[in-house]
Amino acid sequence: MTASHSRDASRREFLQAAAGAGAVALAAGALPAAEKTALPQRELGKTGTKVPILGLGTAPAGHRPEKEAVAFLHKCLDSGLTYLDTAPEFAGYGKAQVYLGQVLKERRKEVFLITKCAEPNGEKALALLKKNLAELQTDHADLVYAHSIGDDKMTPEKIYAADGVCKALSKAKKDGLTRFLGVSGHNRPERFLKALQEWDFEVMMNAVSLVARHIYNFEEKVWPAAAKKGVGVVAMKVFGGAPGGDKKPKGARMPDDYLRSALRYALGLPKVSLAVVGIHDDEELKQDLGWVRDFKPLTPEELAALDKPSRELAGQWKEVYGPVS
Repeated sequence: MTASHSRDASRREFLQAAAGAGAVALAAGALPAAEKTALPQRELGKTGTKVPILGLGTAPAGHRPEKEAVAFLHKCLDSGLTYLDTAPEFAGYGKAQVYLGQVLKERRKEVFLITKCAEPNGEKALALLKKNLAELQTDHADLVYAHSIGDDKMTPEKIYAADGVCKALSKAKKDGLTRFLGVSGHNRPERFLKALQEWDFEVMMNAVSLVARHIYNFEEKVWPAAAKKGVGVVAMKVFGGAPGGDKKPKGARMPDDYLRSALRYALGLPKVSLAVVGIHDDEELKQDLGWVRDFKPLTPEELAALDKPSRELAGQWKEVYGPVS
């Protein structure tokens, strides 16, 4: 999710300049030819699958009126955002899966589809997965996460047990309900190191940003070990998430002036496959597409200049996504 509705004129000028030539203005209706071109792609770890370096977080669209949301999701696909990250309503995604289902019944073959199971019990997780697929109007996902494994309820003792979510999702993969498996979450990095030891999965998604590196530091604590095993690593919360922790459809915790640098930081990390960003509307879509098409990693000098302000923000955020350990 990007900047709020309350941008003043100078902020608009800043964002427009930052987006560069890639952020061509989107007219209502059909996308300009330049915005229909494929986004840059990378391999998603040992899956062998290539994905766009920008993934669409669908939660913001899930809080829009149905007709608007469905039209917007079609526009996102048309623009090359074919990596679709979603989850059920109780996870804060509103009606995203239901709206997305209306799109997928026509365009399932065009997308790489992700859903999540934040449920430690295997039987309940399988029931949730089947419910997710029914809402999405498909018979399989491309990737399913055992989600938020840093959460208090998702303890290692529960999720790796014989009746836990991980063994249940392994069965779901054998049964054809998903092509790939993953773990995702925002906190407790040590649990993700344990996951690499306890479970055979293909993708890991974590909260990674200019600010969160000073708090959780998945990029140094966990991702090198994941990369050694060929596990694809995906960045989420690169803009920090919703301001104040609220489940708002639009807005970012990261200050506006740091948004583009935050995306450049995440996409410039070693072995990262993509960044998943929640996108609410045409304005945000135009901005993020421009930044990705014009992507260049932060230089060492740029990153050094951001160290002090990002540390100060980390001091304000504290353990924003939950305990570090």
